[in-house]
Amino acid sequence: MQRDYDLLIFDWDGTLADSIGRIVEAMHAAAQRAGYPLCEDDAVKGIIGLALPEAISTLYPELVEAEVMAFRQHYADIYMALDDQPSPLFPGVVEALDAFRAEGYRLAVATGKARRGLDRVLRANGWEEFFDITRAADESRGKPDPLMLQEILDHCRVPASRALMVGDSSFDLLMAQNAGMHSVAVGYGAMSLEALSVYEPQLSIEHFSQLQAWLGRVAAPELQGR
Repeated sequence: MQRDYDLLIFDWDGTLADSIGRIVEAMHAAAQRAGYPLCEDDAVKGIIGLALPEAISTLYPELVEAEVMAFRQHYADIYMALDDQPSPLFPGVVEALDAFRAEGYRLAVATGKARRGLDRVLRANGWEEFFDITRAADESRGKPDPLMLQEILDHCRVPASRALMVGDSSFDLLMAQNAGMHSVAVGYGAMSLEALSVYEPQLSIEHFSQLQAWLGRVAAPELQGR
């Protein structure tokens, strides 16, 4: 059966893992520990997807580099304590990813997490060897720079026209645009589908299983246009 895509690339937090609340809690606790005013929850959600130093600088633009690094350490310590048991995957994620792998899709992760944190959650889910490649913000350029996606495409030897980025933030979808790649907007994570619609995703979903259903339809020529 002819498919529209060969490579599926996923954000982690808010797309595969139900971790948004924990990120917000850790950011607030880090601000309190550092003696800074708390930001609104929506403001914190709005920076999820960025590399951590850039996220902190966006929330607290008055901080100098040394203060950002100190804040980053507070956040990392607090998040690791809160995330003693890694955040659960969203319903339908395991089943869909297993099905995608069985159907022959190449699978990858492009995340704003640091490599250390990504490796920890991959181990917790038994996915150390599951994905073809994973890229973290501290080993590449942060979103929405397309470098992470370009590195994934190069590794998998797949053109951008045959790849699909799935994410819950503006940074995910803008990164896909910058790489010349189609995207899927996830509405159950950091940002609403209304906010993500400006980036013209190919699909908008409120449950991960909808991605599997849609890929099944776009892969079947007889169903096109229905």
